[in-house]
Amino acid sequence: MTGKELRERLRRGPRVYSTSVLSPSPMWPNAIKGTGIDYVFLDTEHVAQDRVQLSWMCRAYAAMGLPAVVRMRRPDPYRACQLIDDGAAGVIAPYVESADEVRALVGAVKLRPLKGRRLAEVLEHPERLEPELAKYLDEFNANNVLIVNIESLPAIDALDEILSVPGLDAVQLGPHDLTCSIAAPEQYSHPRYHQAVLDIIRRARAKGVGAGVHFWDDLDLEIEYARAGATFVIHSFDLRLAMRALKNDISEIRMALGDVRKETSVEPDVVI
Repeated sequence: MTGKELRERLRRGPRVYSTSVLSPSPMWPNAIKGTGIDYVFLDTEHVAQDRVQLSWMCRAYAAMGLPAVVRMRRPDPYRACQLIDDGAAGVIAPYVESADEVRALVGAVKLRPLKGRRLAEVLEHPERLEPELAKYLDEFNANNVLIVNIESLPAIDALDEILSVPGLDAVQLGPHDLTCSIAAPEQYSHPRYHQAVLDIIRRARAKGVGAGVHFWDDLDLEIEYARAGATFVIHSFDLRLAMRALKNDISEIRMALGDVRKETSVEPDVVI
């Protein structure tokens, strides 16, 4: 899948599937390819990643036909442009709360290589963009994807304006931060959180913008969100999935051998 194909499917379907990959192991891309997912979600907001290492990851996954979408540390247009240069098919901007932030990111992702005053003029008056240049920019950036995280009450309040910015491909809900913003921390079945998720999906789809949730702990919720209109599903992350599989296997072996010990529950030291 190319970035352009991912953009189309985020907006119009059919639905696409992903997971978050923390490991930079060179064994991972081929293994991930065999799972049936459509693209990978790489996180630099909550996970330490070296730039060179991240670029290798993006390009390796792209060679496998899996576009890599990278979440930045903050909504930074300069970093967004840099990530595209490094091989990312798209960027995810965390904790976006205004249409102005989205417009600046559109400039970085969809209007490259324009910068500075020239870019500011085009963002303010897109109708003044010369036809030849407009055609070039569309082709030059055809494979670039822009997604923003909606994960706070102020973002929900500004959602209609955010969704109306041309060039935005999709919104991705941040469950952990959103539950904290609505004062129901980590209560993913809380009615206020649940209704907020469904409302964001509905409003995004009404605007022709893709919508999805990165979730890790409840398959039924993931399926419900997809049935409500989400165009992408990001299921869990490699560390959590590996821990769960290993814990289950070791428990089964211990029980078979009679080596019973007190159960402990250890969560990954990362919330994404």
